[in-house]
Amino acid sequence: MKQNNRILIIVFMIICAAACRLITNHLHLWNFTPIAAIGLFAGTTLKDKKFSFLVPLVAMFLTDLILGLHSGLFIIYFCMALITFIGIWLEKRQSVLNIISASLLSSVLFYLITNFFVWLNNPLHPQSLQGLIGCYTIAIPFFGNTVAGDLFFIGALYGGFAYIKSKAPISI
Repeated sequence: MKQNNRILIIVFMIICAAACRLITNHLHLWNFTPIAAIGLFAGTTLKDKKFSFLVPLVAMFLTDLILGLHSGLFIIYFCMALITFIGIWLEKRQSVLNIISASLLSSVLFYLITNFFVWLNNPLHPQSLQGLIGCYTIAIPFFGNTVAGDLFFIGALYGGFAYIKSKAPISI
């Protein structure tokens, strides 16, 4: 398959995954989203690294326009960029174990960074070590959904792409 077709397939898959945010949000599956999967997948599959960052961020922004903009968007986008860097690192090291490990690392980083931001910016959490621990503790149920969503969408994106490559008449 030609390079242009490869890019179109990858971008289409990322857009579909981002659209799944709308479905999971509608079903109230909080944090069961494709955010980390999109970043990892873009980092490992898009050869032009500018697009590795641009495509998932644009897809996220478009869904955020529908879901609603909020003050935490920038930290979420920062996490997406960080996860995309992990995907770029992963590009030459792809194996099932490495992809799953990168997904779990992404989940942990997203949890730690976004909840630290919540602790810093939410007056309901005391600005103390106890307040920070409390903030992380309250978020544990959401973390389980984050891990489950990341692993599910990692399987869908990487598995789907592997299937498409296996059926393509010319290597993509």
